[in-house]
Amino acid sequence: PVCIDSHPERKVIHLTSFFNINQFFENQPITLTLIMIFKTITLSALAFLAASPTHASEEQAQAQATAKKPLVRIPMHKVSDHEYVNRFLIRERDALLNLQSSESKMDGIATPRKLNALRGGKDESEIIKDYANAQYYGVVKIGSPPQEFQVIYDTGSSNLWVPEKGCVHCGYRLIHGGKNKYDKDASESFVEDGTEFAIQYGSGAVSGVFAEETITLAEDIAVEGQKFATIHDAAGMGIGYAFGYFDGILGLGFDSISVGGVETVFHNAIDQGLVEKPMFAFYLGDNADGELTFGGYDEDKFVGNLEWVPLSDETYWRIDLDEIKMGDFVVGKTDAIVDSGTSLIVGPTNAIRSIANKIGASPTITGQYTVDCETLDSIPDITWTISGKEYTVAGKDLTIQSGGMCIFAMIGMDFPKPGPAWILGDVFMRKYYTVFDYDGARVAFAEAVSSF
Repeated sequence: PVCIDSHPERKVIHLTSFFNINQFFENQPITLTLIMIFKTITLSALAFLAASPTHASEEQAQAQATAKKPLVRIPMHKVSDHEYVNRFLIRERDALLNLQSSESKMDGIATPRKLNALRGGKDESEIIKDYANAQYYGVVKIGSPPQEFQVIYDTGSSNLWVPEKGCVHCGYRLIHGGKNKYDKDASESFVEDGTEFAIQYGSGAVSGVFAEETITLAEDIAVEGQKFATIHDAAGMGIGYAFGYFDGILGLGFDSISVGGVETVFHNAIDQGLVEKPMFAFYLGDNADGELTFGGYDEDKFVGNLEWVPLSDETYWRIDLDEIKMGDFVVGKTDAIVDSGTSLIVGPTNAIRSIANKIGASPTITGQYTVDCETLDSIPDITWTISGKEYTVAGKDLTIQSGGMCIFAMIGMDFPKPGPAWILGDVFMRKYYTVFDYDGARVAFAEAVSSF
């Protein structure tokens, strides 16, 4: 008899043994019929037993492929209100010094920022918002072995960039220990591209080159062959970058606004089958850290039902607004983008000026407003009506307070058409858990659970 073992390595040994037995029988005075019967029985048994483990392996592989992928969570760290106010004071000081040194400097400060122009991801430099007001950041890993960076997960842009080794104007060691810088020579998965990358900010350019790498979100989503930018000059980020905790930006917008037409990290994660659902969601803690979830949403982070809102176009996460109301200030039909990379509520300059005047806010040289901390209870609530449902943020939550200073969390900025009229930043997203459905081209809101 032939002993059959299902172990992959031992199968070969026993198969050889079978042919030795076969040779033995062929050399004996036995009929050809009996030999063929023996061959048939033995081959059938061998094929059946050898195929069974393979079939089981195929079933296991299929089960693994169809198994539900867990939600992937990235902690979102929040810059304290105290530090935010300190940064504001530093920007105010620098603006005053610039004003004293040159009138032209004032022109540069007062020029309205543009969002990344809706030009289908062309290669030319684009003028986009700055990140001086950003308050939330999280970790991304680049390369093999992975190099860790703190980035702003920004739904208002679409490229991933980090500073490279040797980058200039990329922070100072005396401030938060400096910036983490990408070292291509330390990564086995680096692929050179060399195409130039540049974004024009309000105070200057950020420039570098494209490369390809493995990008890891949390511990579970390893996106291979992702094109990203390594920056060799970050002067355009200004003082906000030097004092910020973040090293770079990871855009979560659509490919259509990506510089160079580059496919976004999340889009590639979907294409590579790395997430359960083509969704991600933000929970931003109030005076606490938050959480970014990939592959779906966390039902424990909100109360009530999610209310879905279709996008007006697939560029930014842009939606139509039915109405905005704050006290006796009312705006009819307009639009907005939902932007995790902006901490404030942004609106047309004239509209914000009108609101500021009504609540007694005082303008500053950088375009922001301060309010008397003793009057916070008198600030009216603001309500956005979206797809027929009202979303309200209390007046007292429209300020960022530290010590005796209160900064009004609304700022005026004018975007040329076809740019949006308003930006719903972190002030809105702290109050409302926000889900972004990439394939469904929609967003959803629900009241966030308290972080206290």
